[in-house]
Amino acid sequence: MNEPSIVLRGCGSEGFAAMQGYLSQGGYNGLRKALTMSRREVIEEVKISGLRGRGGAGFPAGAKWSFVPEQTERPVYLVCNADEGEPGTFKDRVLMQRAPHRLIEGIAIASYAIGAKNAFIYIRGEFMEVAAGLRIAVDEAVAGGFLGKGILGSGFDLDLVIYRGAGSYVCGDETALIESLEGKRGHPRRKPPFPAISGFYSCPTVVNNVETLCNIPWIVENGGRAYAEIGFSGNTGTKLYALSGDIRKPGCYEYPLGVPLLKLIEEAGGGLEGGQELKAVIPGGLSAPILNASEADIAMDFDSLARAGSMLGSAGVIVLGSKASMPSVAIQAASFFAGESCGQCVPCREGTAMMERLLRGRGGRRSLELLERLCRTLEGSCLCAMGDSAAKAILTMILKFGDEFSEWAQAMLR
Repeated sequence: MNEPSIVLRGCGSEGFAAMQGYLSQGGYNGLRKALTMSRREVIEEVKISGLRGRGGAGFPAGAKWSFVPEQTERPVYLVCNADEGEPGTFKDRVLMQRAPHRLIEGIAIASYAIGAKNAFIYIRGEFMEVAAGLRIAVDEAVAGGFLGKGILGSGFDLDLVIYRGAGSYVCGDETALIESLEGKRGHPRRKPPFPAISGFYSCPTVVNNVETLCNIPWIVENGGRAYAEIGFSGNTGTKLYALSGDIRKPGCYEYPLGVPLLKLIEEAGGGLEGGQELKAVIPGGLSAPILNASEADIAMDFDSLARAGSMLGSAGVIVLGSKASMPSVAIQAASFFAGESCGQCVPCREGTAMMERLLRGRGGRRSLELLERLCRTLEGSCLCAMGDSAAKAILTMILKFGDEFSEWAQAMLR
């Protein structure tokens, strides 16, 4: 595969996770260049690149940075969202394990651009070994002069703290993450105000995903226009696709945004295992509405998937073969969402639990009918995106695989 490599560049090299290995391949050159530029120039390069957030929402990173007031009496913070907990998603863990200094460099550049002197990596609590590796990398970066006081002889100071969360899926929402970082329960906040204006302790705060920040060193070093030439307008650069499910070679693969889904499955994933035919694909982590086999001839970018009624999300690509039972997939999905609801808003707290009960046949003859009605009712009624995403994911499975769900409903009555 002769595809451009940006965030995984060098990751196969021995010792690359250590600072010396990273430096031997040009590591921290982006930070060196950034410190010769003005803050506004760095932000402008990121805007020119067209980089969209890689955490799921796809919001332009440069625009988010520019929302932070240039003149403020309050401290500014940068938070790296490393709370990766959605089934089918594991790309950020790969980056933190294989390229911790690339993440640190991206954090340092982003912090410089927005005027932050304090940054956090909010990492999922279960990632104990990953967090330990990051702490070693942070210590190396401090010793090397890439973090701490007067970075690389400049007047820029940055303190980077690794904070382990409590394992809540909802903390993937940036406002819930901030609540948890402040020592409270991870409950989403009402917006506005948005974190760039009032975030961590009511101060201007930018929250970026791990993969988003790992793109920053390359963009600054090579220029935003060079990045924009990869992919296409509105969907520039490369993307990490985490492939799992009924494929021969599950793993994390880097391709330009917009790579055809079928190419991903065949070229990167090695095709379906056991001679199965393709039945369906969940393209963006468990919360992304499912695509059936007839819809799989599609480009894997933000806009193409949105037009198809799904979403790129975290690009956790779950491939389902002909032997997969869609009601079983739906039950597993509903069980996950019910268990992970933070309970703050009633529609999500009660609705996700009810979805699971109905999928297990607790509604008797009307289980399927009630389930469809419940999913449609949940859409647009929850405080954060989790309840909506759960409802859309389950409803899409029912609508696209109605025969299987009808048979499932009939079987429960026997």
